[in-house]
Amino acid sequence: MTDITIYHNPDCGTSRNTLALIRNSGTEPAVIRYLETPPARDELQKLIADMGISVRDLLRKNTPPYEKLRLAEAQFSDEALLDMMLMYPILINRPIVVTPLGTRLCRPSETVLDILPNPQREAFTKEDGEQVVDEQGRRIRT
Repeated sequence: MTDITIYHNPDCGTSRNTLALIRNSGTEPAVIRYLETPPARDELQKLIADMGISVRDLLRKNTPPYEKLRLAEAQFSDEALLDMMLMYPILINRPIVVTPLGTRLCRPSETVLDILPNPQREAFTKEDGEQVVDEQGRRIRT
């Protein structure tokens, strides 16, 4: 049984890089494809609380429902924003990673390194060519 969960979208490069960094630590996480299996309302509220962010901070802005529903407007309550995320899971920003060390929205992907219990096993380069872990498994600060 794994103690790491990632709310993942395989079409997202940041999500793919985050998943690869988790695997580079020697752990196979539970992968939840949240577009196919969205979290329940209470689960989404818990994730937001555990990350210490606002409901609005979790909204993905560069997606058609955000513009169509005019979610940038301030009149929407947290409850209304949650309703929209549950109705349109693409509005949930990703990837969200849960580990024994915390819960984070991992943007950029190397944010996951702050909450992984195990160190990186080898060098890691993101899909865009940016190296984030050196040959000794140490995070490269840029």
